[in-house]
Amino acid sequence: MSTPTEQLASLERALGNDVVRDHPLGALTTYRVGGTAALYSAPRDEAQLMAVAQRLAGVEVPVLVLGRGSNLLIADRGFDGLVVSLGAGFDTLSIEGSSVRAGASLSLPVLARRTAAAGLHGLEWAVGVPGSVGGAIRMNAGGHGSETASTLVAYRWVDLTTAAVHEAPSDRLESAYRRTVVAPTDVVVAGVYELEPGDPEQSAALISEIVQWRRANQPGGSNAGSVFTNPPGDSAGRLIEACGLKGFRIGTAVVSPKHANFIQADEHGSSDDVLALIEHVRTTVAGRTGVELRTEVQLIGFAGATNEVR
Repeated sequence: MSTPTEQLASLERALGNDVVRDHPLGALTTYRVGGTAALYSAPRDEAQLMAVAQRLAGVEVPVLVLGRGSNLLIADRGFDGLVVSLGAGFDTLSIEGSSVRAGASLSLPVLARRTAAAGLHGLEWAVGVPGSVGGAIRMNAGGHGSETASTLVAYRWVDLTTAAVHEAPSDRLESAYRRTVVAPTDVVVAGVYELEPGDPEQSAALISEIVQWRRANQPGGSNAGSVFTNPPGDSAGRLIEACGLKGFRIGTAVVSPKHANFIQADEHGSSDDVLALIEHVRTTVAGRTGVELRTEVQLIGFAGATNEVR
């Protein structure tokens, strides 16, 4: 049986010009920290994505599907596998009546603004989420009283393990709070939404209100939004703040003084410091309140970490 290093070398040869070795990942995430990908591929369209999937057949290497990196923390040691990040050819948007079909790499704020301008209501909340359509479908992203599952009616994906493309109603996702059944080796390539007729001016006003609220209540800088999901009937931020952890720092990472459920990284900081702070917050809250917080941020490349993606 070949070693992991040999498997990576074999895949690199098979992918040829469609792959880059030791590609920096930190700058591709909103944390802006972390190491490199052993192999990195950015397929331009579905045909090239299928070609990557076909070359993966029989090769046992870890695979990470990377969107806009707004919900990821990459370890300083990087990711010892193949990272697949969809290229610009997946940022399409088509609107027919109240039906909207969006490519997976389209940003959520763009989706929110363009559907609102077209006189459609239901995706205004997405202006406050700095992620992509594909990432939002995968984790059932949401905010401001709504979520992806509220308007998503179908989605399309490529299974990297079988090199097959599928399209199915959104019920297949079994969407729950920040969770779906999308597998790590499934690449969401498009989503279909059914929206309601709306007034562009009212939608624009709502979008402006959401943007202003976010600026007033959430920190900027290098972070990945809410670190922990809210426990039933409570708020992770409230629990963290009640434990006196606002402003608590470990190395180059700090619990935001503005919102306790945000952990920020210093410029040129360490993702290992961010993880250490996440674990400190989790342990402290559990010890003082009895509540076990679950991370919403996905942890990549950290051996043995809770919520690790492999």
